[in-house]
Amino acid sequence: MTATRTIIVGAGHSGGRAAEALHEADPERDIILIGREAHPPYERPPLSKAVLTGAAGSRDSYLHPAEWYPEHGIELRLSTGVAAIDRAGRALLLEDGARLAFDTLLLTTGARARTLPVPGAAEAGVLYLRDIPEAEMLASRLGPGVTLAVIGAGFIGLEVAASARQLGATVHVIEIAPQPLGRVVDPVIGRWVGALHARHGVTLHLGRAVRAIEPGGTAHRVILDDASAIDADMIVAGIGAVPNTELAEAAGLAVRDGILTDEQGRTDDPAIRAAGDCTRHFNPLLGRAIRLESWQNAQNQAIAVARCMAGIDHPHAEIPWFWSDQYDMNLQSLGIAEPGAPLSWRGDPEGADFIAFTLADGRIAAATGVNRAKEMAAVRRIMQRNVAVEPAVLADPATRLVSLAKG
Repeated sequence: MTATRTIIVGAGHSGGRAAEALHEADPERDIILIGREAHPPYERPPLSKAVLTGAAGSRDSYLHPAEWYPEHGIELRLSTGVAAIDRAGRALLLEDGARLAFDTLLLTTGARARTLPVPGAAEAGVLYLRDIPEAEMLASRLGPGVTLAVIGAGFIGLEVAASARQLGATVHVIEIAPQPLGRVVDPVIGRWVGALHARHGVTLHLGRAVRAIEPGGTAHRVILDDASAIDADMIVAGIGAVPNTELAEAAGLAVRDGILTDEQGRTDDPAIRAAGDCTRHFNPLLGRAIRLESWQNAQNQAIAVARCMAGIDHPHAEIPWFWSDQYDMNLQSLGIAEPGAPLSWRGDPEGADFIAFTLADGRIAAATGVNRAKEMAAVRRIMQRNVAVEPAVLADPATRLVSLAKG
């Protein structure tokens, strides 16, 4: 019998982990992993931290060396673009004109950085820090005497700002919202994070939008909406990401700000599944479809979907989890809170050691922790198991959260 052929399109973090898990679950399967980049699958979080500061090389972010894939029965095709999906013929059309047949297809096409839509951005060579070449370029130029303008105070922007300050650069952060991390944490915590950056010498321009960039020979001028200006040697924009759904959409698959899938990664074509940043997938724990851009989802959803493709009943059902390291702070966020929901605190919200909870119907709906990694692991188990809790119990320092996690 001929082995089942599965092609995975997108050789990023999701694609790499999916190929690994699929081979482990079905060693006889014919697996082809196709990626547009020249690098084998790698993790992106180190790019804005260890790779940028020089604490690690770009190869340290690889999931495996390139030779690992053929050694484990996975054909790895790098620097390869896919032009189209022929659903009726069960084949891919590559940009070089080749045609590859498949039995099943997994789309892990990820997301790309949202580009800055203002005059002069392209001419100034704004960086977006989405891949290894951009991280290496930025790392080679940052240091004392360099002024960096960071547009966007989300996780990526703030991590770049923290790394640049560690390297001795002068840093300005421009954010249209009144506080950093406006899309992912409560405003109280966002203001706390902003104060942390200010203490480390970052100049914050909050509630300000970029109207234009005036490119210069060695420096550029960033014009803000109040007519003030920032002169910067380099500019990095971290203003969100756009899911790479063009292949799926052109093939007629259902797309809505992400490829629509169920908890097993199934699209509306029985031969095609999708995983990672490119998906809007159903989360059974939340009872609705969501799109996530996180390390956790890129890895764990891909592994779950790969196992489902191999016939293992392993639907993806996890509490959304985000994390960020900035200076000596570790920030973790669990769940998705309703805007404006009241907070319950464990620890001192003025200090650098606390957890803020949002509760709904006696359960934890969301939590954000600063420098409490071990307790946040317990909180994640509490949320995963839907354990009923009382605010006073969570706030009591004598309460061992790990004991609550046992249900």
